[in-house]
Amino acid sequence: MTSPTLPTILLVDDEEHSLSSMRMALEDDFDCLTASNADEAWALLDDNYVQVIFCDQRMPGKTGVTFLTDVRERWPDIVRIIITGYTEANDMVAAINDAGIYQFLTKPWHPDQLLLAARNAVRLFQLSRDHERMSLEMRYLGDTVESKVEKRRRALREGLGFENVLRAPNSPLNAVVETARQYASFDVPTLLVGEAGTGKTAMARAMHYTSLRSDRPFYEINCVGLPETLLEVELFGAKRGVLPGVATNKIGLVQKADRGTLFLNGVDSLSPRMQIALLRLVREGAYQTVGGHETLNSSVRLLTGSHRDLRTEVAEGRFRSDLYFAFSVAEITVPPLRARPGDIAVIAQHMLFDAASAHGKPVHGIDDPALEFLEGYDWPGNLRELENEVTRMLIFAQDRVLGPDLISRHILQAIPSDAGADRSADDAIASEGTLKDRVELMEMRILRETLTRMKWNKSRAAAELGLSRVGLRAKLERYGVTPPRKSANSNEEE
Repeated sequence: MTSPTLPTILLVDDEEHSLSSMRMALEDDFDCLTASNADEAWALLDDNYVQVIFCDQRMPGKTGVTFLTDVRERWPDIVRIIITGYTEANDMVAAINDAGIYQFLTKPWHPDQLLLAARNAVRLFQLSRDHERMSLEMRYLGDTVESKVEKRRRALREGLGFENVLRAPNSPLNAVVETARQYASFDVPTLLVGEAGTGKTAMARAMHYTSLRSDRPFYEINCVGLPETLLEVELFGAKRGVLPGVATNKIGLVQKADRGTLFLNGVDSLSPRMQIALLRLVREGAYQTVGGHETLNSSVRLLTGSHRDLRTEVAEGRFRSDLYFAFSVAEITVPPLRARPGDIAVIAQHMLFDAASAHGKPVHGIDDPALEFLEGYDWPGNLRELENEVTRMLIFAQDRVLGPDLISRHILQAIPSDAGADRSADDAIASEGTLKDRVELMEMRILRETLTRMKWNKSRAAAELGLSRVGLRAKLERYGVTPPRKSANSNEEE
């Protein structure tokens, strides 16, 4: 086994017996080098890793303080100790200022005193090196952590930007996204108008993470259905004791989102009192907490969403015109899902894989005939309704590829058209036309829905409908009902 390396100490004294005495006192614990003058000591310093110097003050040539001053400039980490028989105050002050002396030892010294001073000096040297090393490591780690945080922020911005707004390459939503991207870089209030579930929150979030505020927080709240008092507390916060059972101050979203972005969805449902409070916030950046009297300020950027056309609401006296114009420095209309059927395949497949991952049920996708039915329906509930339907299909799926037999009946009964499908069979009942025409419309839908559920097995479909196979075939020919697209799942058994 290799013995540990001893710390190296340099002893400098022009008296031989003093050098021998110091060596004898220290050599068991340290590797001792000796020099009789400053020049010899300097040569030893060039060739050895010295940690501590014991130096006599009065030597021919350079004094101890002069020599240690030069050492300090070249090797500042070496711990420097003066041994002297004189303790004049001026000399001590000069030594501390010029040479950075760690300790004075007076002659005659005791061996234990010398040994203790040496051990403390070596420990100081090691601590100094450890501190330097840790400082470098912390600086490196700080840079590394900062770099990782910046990478995570960049990834977050990219993952929550407009790339997260799902759409087909030729989608009508592309023009909307380009407009929103243009507005995002300008720090102005923006109003997003569209039916519930069209993706206004995703659009607002994308605008935030593409803006100059992307490093600041993003918050959103849906105002629809919230009581006025609760909404006021959520937005502006409340003083301690105002809320029952809450003994601390509540911080509101306006304060949390300061220098960031706050998206208020459903502003068309705001009460007159909340409209006044928000008008002050938009115009002046000022607000008051519930129960407080102090006026606070926030530099939050407000993005708002409305399910209805606010111009109509203004005209009918339900919404303040000044607040509408304050909200709508920029205005974006988000189209409903029925206006962009080409996006449904992209969105439905994405929703399916998300649901499959969340529920641990692997799938390969949705087949083309099923996508035709989904694209033909007009989705009054927009993205939320589509997500619910895809999740339900996943739950009942037996194969890795989901077919049209899993789709809900009211969607299967809907008739595809360029403008989107009718919403339900109830429309046929309420539609205009003769009784015969309306009954035939419903009959055609039922035939199509039943055959789809039966995977176009005509024998099973005829049995469920109480028809003969010949009768079923005749009705299909009469109404022109055919499979939406030939697939491996089709089974036209006669």
